[in-house]
Amino acid sequence: MMPKIMIILGSGSDIAIAEKSMDVLDKLEIPYSLKIASAHRTPDLVREIVKQGTDAGIEVFIGIAGLAAHLPGAIAAHTPRPVIGVPVDVKTGGIDALQSIVQMPYPSPISTVGIDRGDNAAILAAQFIGVHDEEVRQKVIALRKTYAQKVIDSNEEIVEKIDRPFLRNDFLRIKNLKIEEIKADENAEACCKNKDAEVAIIVGRQTDVVTAKKVAVILSRLKISHDIKVVCPIRSTKKFTNYVKSMENAKVFIGISSNSSQVTGGIVGLTDRPVIGVPCTNENGDDYMLTTVSMPPGAPVATVGINNGNNAAVIAAEILSINNPNVVQLLDKLKDKKINL
Repeated sequence: MMPKIMIILGSGSDIAIAEKSMDVLDKLEIPYSLKIASAHRTPDLVREIVKQGTDAGIEVFIGIAGLAAHLPGAIAAHTPRPVIGVPVDVKTGGIDALQSIVQMPYPSPISTVGIDRGDNAAILAAQFIGVHDEEVRQKVIALRKTYAQKVIDSNEEIVEKIDRPFLRNDFLRIKNLKIEEIKADENAEACCKNKDAEVAIIVGRQTDVVTAKKVAVILSRLKISHDIKVVCPIRSTKKFTNYVKSMENAKVFIGISSNSSQVTGGIVGLTDRPVIGVPCTNENGDDYMLTTVSMPPGAPVATVGINNGNNAAVIAAEILSINNPNVVQLLDKLKDKKINL
């Protein structure tokens, strides 16, 4: 069976992080390939396995690297397929690798996950494939439910065993709690303009709209339908939830936010579709890249560089291009600067 995903390690010492990816892909029953190649020591090998892998049908690449961590970028240079980068903690807590991977120039983005999060990289890769493969999508949905169930079970396995004089464990027992499923309210005022859009763009603050417009411009040039909504998951929880639920036909979500990046985290909790995160700077000059990329197991966000809405649009297009040759052609022209942007 031909592999759909190729995992490339920059060094054999990164195998423990790759095993996290392989464990997830084994559970999802998605065939994959594993290679070791260095962007600095064996650049020709990187080029050939990526080019030949793409020609053979690889749909998503995962690049795992530490230190300078140029491997994911080197992979992206030789394929139109989406590339997921996993920074590895070798020195400085892995921040050096994270910065190297996430801050890619336009139009060569890397879908970056958290440091050492090989598991989230695999889930994200499966979500990308699930955009056009319903069987894979359903497997991802089932897997993510196991992560949710683990949190729920922790109440009985951990909390209920704690014996303290003022702790009331019989109050709102989680195992007996009824959780209401929230559905979209199509009658809600100005919920969405284009519910059939392929990409849904959600902006947390009005000041971040300038970044959203960058996304919209690139998507328009690539002829990808999209919808934009400015809504905060904290200040307008009901409107936020209703918008995400109403955009059930969207294949990709893009969350744009500053001030703790609650937008991307909120989206991930409400959809099984891939979520791209664009961290922004606020009025004080603070950026929110770490709060966007450092997601827990089972809830990945494909993070791009700070304020880099352009790259978020390119990743969305790369995901949609997996089974759409027309988008591939437009992406090739964009990357070769043959269309006016």
